[in-house]
Order: sequence, then structure tokens, then C-alpha cells
Amino acid sequence: MASEAAPSCRLVFCLLISAAVLRPGLGWYTVNSAYGDTIIMPCRLDVPQNLMFGKWKYEKPDGTPVFIAFRSSTKKSVQYDDVPEYKDRLNLSENYTLSISNARISDEKRFVCMLVTEDDVFEAPTVVKVFKQPSKPEIVSKAPFLETEQLQKLGDCISRDSYPEGNITWYRNGKVLQPLEGAVVIIFKKQMDPVTQLYTMTSSLEYKTTKADIQTPFTCSITYYGPSGQKTVHSEQAVFDIYYPTEQVTIQVLPPKNAIKEGDNITLKCLGNGNPPPEEFFFYLPGQPEGIRSSNTYTLPDVRRNATGDYKCSLIDKKSMIASTAITVHYLDLSLNPSGEVTKQIGDSLPVSCTISASRNATVVWMKDNIKLRSSPSFSSLQYQDAGNYVCETALQEVEGLKKRESLTLIVEGKPQIKMTKKTDPSGLSKTIICHVEGFPKPAIQWTITGSGSVINQTEESPYINGRYYSKIIISPEENVTLTCAAENQLERTVNSLNVSANENREKVNDQAKLIVGIVVGLLLAALVAGVVYWLYMKKSKTASKHVNKDLGNMEENKKLEENNHKTEA
Repeated sequence: MASEAAPSCRLVFCLLISAAVLRPGLGWYTVNSAYGDTIIMPCRLDVPQNLMFGKWKYEKPDGTPVFIAFRSSTKKSVQYDDVPEYKDRLNLSENYTLSISNARISDEKRFVCMLVTEDDVFEAPTVVKVFKQPSKPEIVSKAPFLETEQLQKLGDCISRDSYPEGNITWYRNGKVLQPLEGAVVIIFKKQMDPVTQLYTMTSSLEYKTTKADIQTPFTCSITYYGPSGQKTVHSEQAVFDIYYPTEQVTIQVLPPKNAIKEGDNITLKCLGNGNPPPEEFFFYLPGQPEGIRSSNTYTLPDVRRNATGDYKCSLIDKKSMIASTAITVHYLDLSLNPSGEVTKQIGDSLPVSCTISASRNATVVWMKDNIKLRSSPSFSSLQYQDAGNYVCETALQEVEGLKKRESLTLIVEGKPQIKMTKKTDPSGLSKTIICHVEGFPKPAIQWTITGSGSVINQTEESPYINGRYYSKIIISPEENVTLTCAAENQLERTVNSLNVSANENREKVNDQAKLIVGIVVGLLLAALVAGVVYWLYMKKSKTASKHVNKDLGNMEENKKLEENNHKTEA
């Protein structure tokens, strides 16, 4: 204290001691404060009129008082005792409320407010509680994987800087994990920092996993007490890789089994349902009792039909765990007889066969010159229209890309054959002569005329279709003539002739001319007679008209005389 209070120091000390002994003071009062906050402790005493000063103290565990703050009622001065742990942290207000900044765990004490008069001492005790919220719990030291049916450390749940210490709880899929012998072991420990007096809590979990724990989240929480009561904070979820042995082996075929054809590459893939999956297997090929050790795939290049059979695979360390599959290598053979280019003579017979051999029923299609045929071709007597490009095509619909085709180019040859026809024009002035020719290769046609006459128009030819075409000329002969048609190809030259008469043509023409002249003369005579009759009729009509006009004039004169007679009588 200052020197001003020194004279009464002994008296004050005695009064304080006697008050502590003689007066029980007020009841207990607790102030809760968060770690690092400011602790505010009101004095809770009514200030007496004859107050000399107020003072704050705290009590050590053994009950020894330690004075920390003094305030005079007259001088209004405040003095703080030299207590290292409270240096620059105290503040005593005019109403004797004591504030302690930056609350620490060591501030958990029993503090006493003392108001002193000349003849009495009044006390009010306050108990300070300090709380520190722990850090969010986290799961550390996590196992990289967990094996089924083995008790194994899953990890540690740790929460730091708590006061008082908290309690850690483990959860599996949101449900609390309780200790269970041989399946769940939880070990809890706490550690206090000697400087901060804060606690770090650690809980280790040993857990026996099953396949049901695959993708199952594990969490932990810390439950602690704060100024406002109990609270709980949860950690982030942790999911662990669960290892379990293979219980089943399966075998796959790539490409899919129903689409394998000769020439393909087959890849066998063996899979185990364990975790981690097996990396090596034994592969067994048809007819080979010894397995081939390989990774989880085995490839057979360029397979043939004899590769059809059962394929198997098994674990390396457990050959009894085996899987098998049947593979069919599809094939398709086609034989066309005859094939290529075939030349035959018209009228010949030609048997044609398209033989199919396949791993299953195949479809067969015949085409001629890119047009689909309704049935397979059969030639008992070849005609020119039978010539063309024939294709026999077969395919397995279920196997993509498996199809075969063979072609036959059929050539039908024949010597030129000629047929000549004659047609007279309705006018009778001209005739059309047609030379019909068939043969292959295409025969060339040449016309010759014996006798006088003229060719009215040039030779006209039809298209060459199915070994046939024709050539025609139109003539008007002045006398009897002979027309000759010659057709020639690489096989032979053929000639045919036709006689054409001119007499009938001329008589018919004369008769037609006479008929025309008669018709014209008749029409002229009829026109002349009609003209005379019309003239006579017109002349008669004019004479009758004059008589009528004369009679009408006499009637008018009589009518006028009668009118004059009537006027005179009146």
C-alpha cells in the first residue's frame, strides 16, 4: 500500500483477520468465463457510508490470502499489488468491480471482495470458472486399408486445447460404437500442457471389419463443457478401403462370344471379386490340362474354327476356384461352280451350284447384274437373255462382318439368225422392210438393193438387247426389186433376201387418183345447181312484193274519202 495508509496498516490487517474469522460473509457466487475473455467480478456488497477502502484478494489452495488490488474511498486512488501473474491484467472500478483480462486456466480461484470501515470488514466471495472450447476433432493416423475378419487399428481421433477435458465418442455410419470384446476396442487418453494447462484428448479405435463396412463412413466427436453448458463437435467423415479375399472367379470374352469369327483376336479376361482383385491367374485352353500363368488377360490371335471349345481360368493360389466359358469360332465357306467367266453356246445347258458350309444357318442371296433373284439360277437351254454377271452371296446375320461372295460371268454366244418382214404404208406409196437379227457377239447388218428404186430414209436400228435387234428401211420401188440383209459376227456371216413388187402399188395409186377426181367434179356440179336454184327463188320473191304494195295504197285512199264525207255532214 501507499504511505498514506501505513499508519493504520496493523489495524486493518487485524480487522481483516478478525472479519475472516468472525463473519461468514455472503454465499458462494460463480463467474464463468471463456478462455482469453475478460473476467468480470462484481463486488456484490452495498458500499457503507463510512467506507475507508475496498480490497480484492484470492485464496491459495492452502487458504493463504493473496491481496491483488486496493482502492481508497477518499483519495479515489487504485493500487495493484505486485503479483506477477496479474501484472497489467487487473482493473478495479469505482463500484469495486474487479476485471481480469485475458482469462487463463490459472485464474480458476476463489476471489473475495472486501469493504473496510473503521470498525468492520465486509466480504463477498466469488468463484471463477474458466472454459476453453477444444479444436474440431479429426481422425489421424488412418489405416491405409482394413482387412476383413481382423482386429485392426482404424485410426486416432484427436482434439486439442480443451479445458476442462472433453469426452471422445466414435461413430459407424452415424451410430455410436461401444466397446465389444474382439471387435471394438477404444483406448482414451488425455494430456495437459504444463504451460497453458489445456488438455489434448486422443481416442484410438481398433475395429474388426466385414464386407458390410465397404463405403461406410466413420466419424468421432468431442463433448465438452463451456460457459453456456455442454456442447458437441463432430469430425469429418472417413471412409476406409476394405480388403477382403476373392470368393468367386468369373471369365469374360472380348469381343462378345456370339460375334467371334475366324481371323479374330480373342481376349480372355479373368476377374476375382476380392479387394484388391487378384493380379494373376491360370488360363486353361481346350485340350490343354496345364494352365498358362498370365495377368488377368490372355489373348489368342487369329483364331480358327478348331479353337472352338471350353476355356477356363483359376486363382494362382487356389486352383479349385475356377470359372469356365464355351467359345464358338464362327466360320463361313462358299463354293460356286462354275465361277469366273464362262462362255456357252445358245441352247446349251449349264448346271450352277452354290455350296455353303457354316457354323450355323446362313442366308443365301443370288444377284444378277445387281438385281436380286427370287431363286437360284438354272439353265437347261441357254438364251441370250441369260447372259450376265451372277453373284452368290451368303452371310451369318448374328456375326457382324462374316459374309462371303463368288461371281459367275456368263457369256452366251450364237451365230447370226435373220428374219425379214415387210409392211406397206396405208397410202400404198411406200413399204417398210425390217431385218430382225439375233446373235452374239453383236452382228453387223448390211443392206443391198437389186433393181431400180429409191431409199426414202436412212437405215434405222433398234437398241441391242438380249442378243437381238433389228434394222429397217422404207422404200418406194418403181419396179420389182430384191432386198438383201446380211448379218455377220465373229462366228459366221448369214444372208437373207426379200422380193418387193411395184405393180400393185401403181394400180392402187391410179385408182385412188380417179376416185379423187370424181369426188371433186361431183362437188363442183352440186355447187352450180345450188346457185341456179337460189337465183330463181330471189327473182320470184321481188315480183310478189310489188303487188302487195299496190293493194296497200288503194286502201289508204278509200279511208281518206270516208273521213271527208263525215266532216261535210256535220
